[in-house]
Amino acid sequence: MIIKRILFPLLLLSVTSFFHPPSVVAAPQVEINFALLKELADYPEDILGTEWCNVDAKHQELWVSAVYNNSGKTPLWVSSNGPDVRAKLVLSALKKVSEDGLNPEEYATGLIESLWERRTAESLAKLDIYMTIGLLGYIHDMQEGRISPNLTDPKLFDQAGCNTFDPVKAMDEARNSGDLEAFLSSLSPSHHFYRTLKKELEHYRNIEDGGGWRLFSSGKTLHPGELDIRVSDLRVVLAKTGDLVQTSSLKEQLYDDQLVEAVKRFQLRNGLEVDGVVGKGTTAALRIPVAQRIRQILMNMERWRWTKHDLGTKYVLVDIAGFALQGVVNDSPVLEMRVIVGKMSHETPVFSDSIKYIDFNPFWNITPSIARNEMLEKLREDNTYLESKHIKLFSSWQADGVELDPQSIDWNKISRSDISGFKLRQEPGVWNALGVMKFVFPNKYSIYLHDTPSRNLFEKTSRAFSHGCIRVSAPKHLARFLLKGNDGEWTEQTIQDIVDSPKRKVVRLKTPIPVHMVYQTAWVDKNGLLHFNKDIYGRDKKLGQALFPGDWLR
Repeated sequence: MIIKRILFPLLLLSVTSFFHPPSVVAAPQVEINFALLKELADYPEDILGTEWCNVDAKHQELWVSAVYNNSGKTPLWVSSNGPDVRAKLVLSALKKVSEDGLNPEEYATGLIESLWERRTAESLAKLDIYMTIGLLGYIHDMQEGRISPNLTDPKLFDQAGCNTFDPVKAMDEARNSGDLEAFLSSLSPSHHFYRTLKKELEHYRNIEDGGGWRLFSSGKTLHPGELDIRVSDLRVVLAKTGDLVQTSSLKEQLYDDQLVEAVKRFQLRNGLEVDGVVGKGTTAALRIPVAQRIRQILMNMERWRWTKHDLGTKYVLVDIAGFALQGVVNDSPVLEMRVIVGKMSHETPVFSDSIKYIDFNPFWNITPSIARNEMLEKLREDNTYLESKHIKLFSSWQADGVELDPQSIDWNKISRSDISGFKLRQEPGVWNALGVMKFVFPNKYSIYLHDTPSRNLFEKTSRAFSHGCIRVSAPKHLARFLLKGNDGEWTEQTIQDIVDSPKRKVVRLKTPIPVHMVYQTAWVDKNGLLHFNKDIYGRDKKLGQALFPGDWLR
């Protein structure tokens, strides 16, 4: 969040306007220029009340000063005739930022409107500065995301705000654009993930304006075919959420087939087990008010503003909170599958990179932490453990490390520190923890996508089981998606032949494919259905407290 509400200056302007009505006489341009110079010279932070990124007031002053120094310290938006046409476009855009989940008051719209009709040199100079402040704030927040999450938790929300923002460049791009209105419209992410959330924001606000929905009452578990006094309320709630299209029933208290299907749709949208049984989990989801759902949509729109706005024409998107992977071409999902993500103690990070190659029949180089925390104790109990798991032991991680016989070592004398010095490598095969494929995009987190022999875990509704890497449910389909366009013909049989070979084979992609790891607790599927995922890492509450201080539903 860049611009705070500036109450004192606005009150001061109101009082001043009462005793000094707006002048109808246009101030000469030279007086406006002089007044602007004076305002910039006196430009301490108390005039504008800004909080740009995690920089002190002196740097904040330099940001705006840099913009006006670049313009020759002349007005950018006003003349002796008042605000120009471009200023009107900017004000119009700032007044509509609520459509993107932002607050117009945080972009100086109140101050701008209070000065709009005034024509004294001083008023026009102030107006010009507030126009610049408001526009810079809007461009920054749309391109980088608001800074308040980063200030609240720099480690968790390191993507938010101020990573690459250049105010001088931003202002030049705005003022030099041939079509300012089109430029302002282009600031938001253009992909369908953001556009559909924006549409749902409007829809849910309309629901809230209509009174929201009644919160479903807690009670005993409700099974299909049962009679319950709460059934009539359940119909009303699901009609409001859009899950029940037709609400009429001859037996209002009967949990009939039509209502069961509506509950299943609701469960699907809320990341619940789709069984039509209204138990604790489904009841809890039915008791979430529309205001909280709106905040959830707002938070996820904010997350998209942190992410690269241009995701690419062909890319892989992994939604950590949704346990899902999509392959997208020209803004349309063409591949979907379930995935397993990092557990709470090994959270999968949010970042973007590019998949460079596919490692067929890969080795698994076991990390020192897994060796320390999971394998040492098993080796102390059974010195044949490594052999049973097709894991080879090497004296070190260096290229000249030699293979050792694990049974020749007294593992009870090996410390946690000692085992970290050994290299443990699982051989390719059906037993390998990485399965038969590994999709690599070298990164500082050592995260990659891979197959897994533990197929049963994909049937779970909540799938946070890994050490941070992403296990994919349909690796062959993902390989075909990535290899389409590569040299040669990559059919399902071609891939299967490589897998059936006992040898490791690395295939580099002719063109690296972008991969985006995101954390979305609200998203719209290809059929236009809005989903709310569980906040598996507890990030929504922290983000909500940063974006809505004092107003977050705890």
